Amino acid sequence: MKRIQMVDLKGQYAAIKERVDTSIQEVIDAAAFINGPEVHQFQKELEDYLNVKHVIPCANGTDALQIAMMGLGLQPGDEVITADFTFAATVEVIALLQLTPVLVDVDPSTFNIDTEAIKKAITPKTKAIVPVHLFGQAADMETILAIAKEHQLYIIEDNAQGIGANYRFADGNTIKTGGMGHVASTSFFPSKNLGCYGDGGAIFTNDDDLAHTMRGIVNHGMYQRYHHDVVGVNSRLDSIQAAVLRAKLPKLDSYNDARRNAAREYNKAFAGITNIITPKIKCTTNQESTALCDNCNCHVFHQYTLRILNTDRDALVAHLQEKEIPCGVYYPIPLHLQKAYQDERYDEADFPVTNQLVKEVISLPMHTELDQEQIAFITNTVITFMNS
Repeated sequence: MKRIQMVDLKGQYAAIKERVDTSIQEVIDAAAFINGPEVHQFQKELEDYLNVKHVIPCANGTDALQIAMMGLGLQPGDEVITADFTFAATVEVIALLQLTPVLVDVDPSTFNIDTEAIKKAITPKTKAIVPVHLFGQAADMETILAIAKEHQLYIIEDNAQGIGANYRFADGNTIKTGGMGHVASTSFFPSKNLGCYGDGGAIFTNDDDLAHTMRGIVNHGMYQRYHHDVVGVNSRLDSIQAAVLRAKLPKLDSYNDARRNAAREYNKAFAGITNIITPKIKCTTNQESTALCDNCNCHVFHQYTLRILNTDRDALVAHLQEKEIPCGVYYPIPLHLQKAYQDERYDEADFPVTNQLVKEVISLPMHTELDQEQIAFITNTVITFMNS
């Protein structure tokens, strides 16, 4: 059996090596390292794939979130609602811009932001909602869009983990994540479903004026060299990373299908195992289920995350590591308890789900190269521990 990786980037590279190597060499030969043809071509191809009017490439996913908020003109003191159970980058940029983060609890089934909690958190100072498509599953966008419309709020989709996922509305209309809010951000960190070989990110929008503003922001506020029309930053996707992403983008759907197939095998192995809750899939076609819709693709499994009940989750982590099976705990500390983001406004009674999830979640290896033998070894090892 091949050594099990949390993410097998070498194995994925082997299948696209010729295209990647050739493209990188062409960038080097042309010496067009910043804003070269590869960046512009990738931008157009990603716009076509996502069916959005504007993609603005940038240096990383955190910058993408920050630039989105800058582009919307949010001001210090404006409140931005987002999920307590997610990576810190989501709240980090809110704080950096001197906005006020408002953290709310999540849905225990999907781990995505709780829409009822959003409603309760809205005040006259609320200006935006940041739904995170966590672990690769689309958030409940139909409800969130309705809330935002009622209260005249911006929606900034954090699509760092969900690129390629679909959201199906009740009327049957399907839109890819990143194409529903006023603006969206994503990350091309190497381990993402669409990852480059360094840092990279992008912002998406269908708003022409907002796109124009953000294109200036990413380039020091310039639309014409040495003319700084808006306050900007230095955040550009380099051409070598764009070349890698161009090689991978045509394969993104097949990459996501491979992840979904691996998730099916995991689900099958863990079915009926006491004290293991496998990922729940929520969409308008099946409401809530452990089954994956064949034609929906509403979950692209950036992570495959279990809940371990009435068992020492950390002991399971140690057991897997002893068997040389990598795993992850995403995330071990809620954002509202992180030293940087603690606030007397928060009441522990408002975060029952997040406070429970951080004790229970464990993510197993998930990538495009997982094979049946590896999955069998991983699942047998987990089941043996749970039954011991």
